[in-house]
Amino acid sequence: MVKCYIKTGNKLEVIKSLELLQESKQQKNVIWIDMLRPTRKEIISIEEMFDIEFPTKQESEEIEISSRYWEEDKRVEINSYFLINNDPNPYNETVSFILQNKMLFSIRYKELLSFDKFNKQLISSPKEFKEGFDIFCQIIDIRIDADADAIENLSKEIVKLRKHVFSDYTNDDEEILEKISAFEDLNMKIRENLTDKQRILTSLLKSTVYRLSTDDIMIMLKDIRSLIEHTDFNFERLDYLQNIFLGMLNIEQNKTVKIFTIVNVIFLPPTLIASIYGMNFQFMPELGWKYGYALSILLMAISSFTPLYIFKKKGWM
Repeated sequence: MVKCYIKTGNKLEVIKSLELLQESKQQKNVIWIDMLRPTRKEIISIEEMFDIEFPTKQESEEIEISSRYWEEDKRVEINSYFLINNDPNPYNETVSFILQNKMLFSIRYKELLSFDKFNKQLISSPKEFKEGFDIFCQIIDIRIDADADAIENLSKEIVKLRKHVFSDYTNDDEEILEKISAFEDLNMKIRENLTDKQRILTSLLKSTVYRLSTDDIMIMLKDIRSLIEHTDFNFERLDYLQNIFLGMLNIEQNKTVKIFTIVNVIFLPPTLIASIYGMNFQFMPELGWKYGYALSILLMAISSFTPLYIFKKKGWM
């Protein structure tokens, strides 16, 4: 699907067909072309119409810094991460942007809330966005705000998990460890997302193609640095929480071992007495004694309750 945004003065027109765009002959007034899961035919049509070349999906997903940001004569190519957090396994989806002749071209293969939110802003206030660079900056700013919300929600979940570990812990060890691992994975994805945008915006500050006002970019970079520090803090909290949980797990295991140790100590003396009188030697004086059986039972009872009394008195149980 392709959407073409045409701006004439302060008026904005959205065309959803390349054929209609070609017939309208308003290619010079296009400020943004947004491509969602474009077909090969649509890509070729736009390349021919605007004398531009788009990267393949494989090229856009490369992680080298030269592949994430590239500029040449009157053209800036940017591949940026956008976090998708509505799936069981969050991941960073790559979106390609090309800035050329005051136009913005974007290629994406997933529905993204940042684009939907910006689309509403653009339609309601078109006069605030004069060219493609303004659109790009606003989309990145919306994504940074979304990352901030994701970090805030993650922090709240970490606090809830910490309270659960300290107050409502009920031997659900695997579930807690899985949650800690999932939170660390999400925090890592957010950190990658922010670091990627930090590199891109820093490169834009040094751009020789676009002579930009640095105020907006500096504000976004400041926000990103603050959010990166918060992700570091979340890593520390998760590491601390994991260490606390493993410590509590060791305490629970030690309690179990302690119970088995006490049981062994309690039953060891009676077992010894029973073993002695269970031997089949011919000369054992107690074998013919009338009260021998009662005495052995009494000795076993005393030897069982004596350790219990000692342990309780010393506060070992």
